[in-house]
Amino acid sequence: MKTAVIPEFFARLKKAMPEPETELEYDNVYQLLVAVVLSAQATDVGVNRATGPLFKFVKTPAQMVALGEAKLVDHIKTIGLFRNKAKNVIALSHLLLDRHGGEVPRTHEELEALPGVGRKTANVVMNVAYGEATIAVDTHIFRVGNRTGLAPGKNPLQVELKLLKRVPAEYKLHAHHWLILHGRYTCKARTPLCPACVVNDLCTFKGKTVEA
Repeated sequence: MKTAVIPEFFARLKKAMPEPETELEYDNVYQLLVAVVLSAQATDVGVNRATGPLFKFVKTPAQMVALGEAKLVDHIKTIGLFRNKAKNVIALSHLLLDRHGGEVPRTHEELEALPGVGRKTANVVMNVAYGEATIAVDTHIFRVGNRTGLAPGKNPLQVELKLLKRVPAEYKLHAHHWLILHGRYTCKARTPLCPACVVNDLCTFKGKTVEA
């Protein structure tokens, strides 16, 4: 994709989705962190189904520690990799209490030092909770970046760095959500909905689907 058309690419996504936001449900930054950790290799719908009852009474790291790993497992057992995720959530809750006064830190370095938190999770928290212009590359954004020609890369970090370089400043804050929602509902993995795509003519994908 030529650099010259990228502003128009995001202008159209913005027009289609003026106020994009995460589909994970949470009430505070700590709950957001937990939800994002649980969302690895799981759907937002599935995570919300599990955390809905949990987040009604667990709102802080201290409350999560008090709940304990065994009871947390009971709440999230419908989510993939739930045992390992429960262990990480309890461990990161301890570290938040021990190192950060129970608050969720704001930097890549501090966030990625928490169990179960990688660069993608850190980017989501920094963007959604703290308004940082980060771009968390998940499977949807990786696909959209490569398929459209917007930001080709062999791995998520390459795609992230290219997006940070190519996305115009005015669109960078919400770029993560526009791209993930576009990938989730339009630029789908198996059968992209190219005829309904608002950036169809800007996309360089050679295997575009057509209306029957």
